[in-house]
Amino acid sequence: MKNGRRKPVLPKILTYIFLTFFTLIVVSISLRPGNRLLSTDLSIIPQDATFDSFVKLFTERPFLTWIMNSMYVSFVVTITGVILAALSGYAMSRFKFFGKKVAMLSLLTTQMFPATMLLLPMYIMLVNLGLINSYLGIIAVYSATALPFCIWQMKGYYDTIPTTLEEAALIDGCSNFYAFYRIILPLAAPALVITALFSFMTAWSEYVVAAQVLQDTDLWTLPLGLKSFEDNMTSEWGLYAAASLIVSIPVVVLFLILSKWLVSGLTLGSVKG
Repeated sequence: MKNGRRKPVLPKILTYIFLTFFTLIVVSISLRPGNRLLSTDLSIIPQDATFDSFVKLFTERPFLTWIMNSMYVSFVVTITGVILAALSGYAMSRFKFFGKKVAMLSLLTTQMFPATMLLLPMYIMLVNLGLINSYLGIIAVYSATALPFCIWQMKGYYDTIPTTLEEAALIDGCSNFYAFYRIILPLAAPALVITALFSFMTAWSEYVVAAQVLQDTDLWTLPLGLKSFEDNMTSEWGLYAAASLIVSIPVVVLFLILSKWLVSGLTLGSVKG
């Protein structure tokens, strides 16, 4: 290989092997009859394979409701994150104003603490605002959690775009917002993809905050619903496995669709800032 050493292939191969093996185990458990979940049979597809676990998800449990709730919350958080991060990141990158460095450092500082440390003050704020047991409350928490990283990501990517493009647009008679919307924003598409994906994943798979905020079972998202498969004595592993496979589909599809923008968005966005 010219001008450099060959990248190690073994770690990547081992990762794929592990992920494939783990996926096959989940598939096998989801297809096992209820009385054979603890069987020592190592066959991937058991002899008495059945789709009963998948059927029970949609007929005996409100699984479809959990999916719709999660899709709604994740979609709103994604839209909110993209819009606010795109505008805030642009302001941090292009404009000079009092308190800019303090604001950026404050955003960075919030990433040093786990979300669980912020759970108590966030819960108190939501109680005072009357947002407990509401989608608005959980959306506000998820958006606030995802925004610091997203703003830094967008700011770093905007820094790689020459300011001469906007200057040329302004000379041609464009307003500041029109130059941003028509010229800068399309060029920042890879960073917008990273922002959207991170915001979506923040809302799609989070459990701890949702367990404290969403107390009505009709408002449960997928993580809360899946936790209900476990009680004090037993766990319904068949339903767990079937639900896990279904829940992973939207994430896998998103990664496949957005993969061509992911690398450039992560690398260029980390060059400056």
